[in-house]
Amino acid sequence: QVQLVESGGGLVQPGTSLRLSCVVSGFILDYTAIAWFRQAPGKEREGVSCISVSDGRTHYADSVKGRFTISRFTISRDNTKNAVYLQMNSLKPEDSAVYYCAAGFGGLQPADFGSWGQGTQVTVSS
Repeated sequence: QVQLVESGGGLVQPGTSLRLSCVVSGFILDYTAIAWFRQAPGKEREGVSCISVSDGRTHYADSVKGRFTISRFTISRDNTKNAVYLQMNSLKPEDSAVYYCAAGFGGLQPADFGSWGQGTQVTVSS
């Protein structure tokens, strides 16, 4: 069983940055990827980014990519701390949502992820 605990959410102004953290414990080798999802009120849960447990390859949703496919968000991992991070830059009001960390098998579809954290609220507002 895998446990995931998110932190780092909060209220920030548009254009600023925020870094979310996800601490993972348990038998992570049951899964191949850790991902960040978000869900705004009245909307479906949306995959944001994922990172491979084995080789660190990353994938991003089009919604967080900026011009010329440079992503506003960056996912990273620190294996020494069993942590995965989501650095979010140039935040927009439409980025406001509850952000969830999840363990699964890659991609950005919620159905492919079997273990979830409790979520952390991110609100972008002036």
